Amino acid sequence: MEQLPMPGLNKRSVRVKMLAAPVNPADINMIQGTYPILCPLPAVGGNEGLGEVLEVGDEVNTLRPGDWVVPVDAGFGTWRTEAVCGEDDLITVPKDITVMGAATIAVNPCTAYRMLHDFHTLTPGSTVIQNGANSAVGQAVIQIAAAMQIRTINIIRDRPNCAELVKELHALGADYVLTEEEVMSSGLHLYSLSHFQKSLIFKNISLRGFWMTQWKRNHRQDKALLRSMLDSLCELVRSGYLRPPNCIQTPFPQYTKALHATVQPRQRKHVLIM
Repeated sequence: MEQLPMPGLNKRSVRVKMLAAPVNPADINMIQGTYPILCPLPAVGGNEGLGEVLEVGDEVNTLRPGDWVVPVDAGFGTWRTEAVCGEDDLITVPKDITVMGAATIAVNPCTAYRMLHDFHTLTPGSTVIQNGANSAVGQAVIQIAAAMQIRTINIIRDRPNCAELVKELHALGADYVLTEEEVMSSGLHLYSLSHFQKSLIFKNISLRGFWMTQWKRNHRQDKALLRSMLDSLCELVRSGYLRPPNCIQTPFPQYTKALHATVQPRQRKHVLIM
């Protein structure tokens, strides 16, 4: 942690006080140099977080002091107490949801939202199957799908507290929860592997990758699309359909605890509180 002088405000810039910033695995990967996007050094860590606008330049039109904001793109550097940035680097979120709900909305819930909306026309009664269902993205998929009346089959790794985790996922709206061991013992994996090539050809099944950061960069000039997605997600939070993950709130000076915990398996999400 270092003390740095704040740059001055120009006509199109904004001064922001950070309120809370999650520590995500991708943040660690960026520090390690293994993430596809690397910031020019020296850099500030953190890609996700919630800030409050303190001051705006004379020609800033979309933001005003008191607004809650989140970064539009990765690489913003949210692990700091204040920042000065361009108006276009931020987008507002409503202040009638919780700090935790707003601070954790721009990465994992957005990823889940896009995956459920962009690849296939899902209607009430459709079914989605996912592994890693207890991850932050997986939990968001469960809740958003439930709000859309879409069934979910959720696969998790076995663990000592498996029964407790299954209960938690059902409480979020999961229809079915299976461990990887249950899938293997049932022979379902053999069925899917043996039929995969035929399904690709004869049932027009496609295999697609998705990266939320690239989606944001592809749509950087279409802020209305990002606005629409955030509004939809915030409404789900507001109405109780989407809960923020069960986070450990860590005071910013104790950031090393959050970093060390994030690289350990089966840890809860940590959020730095400024």
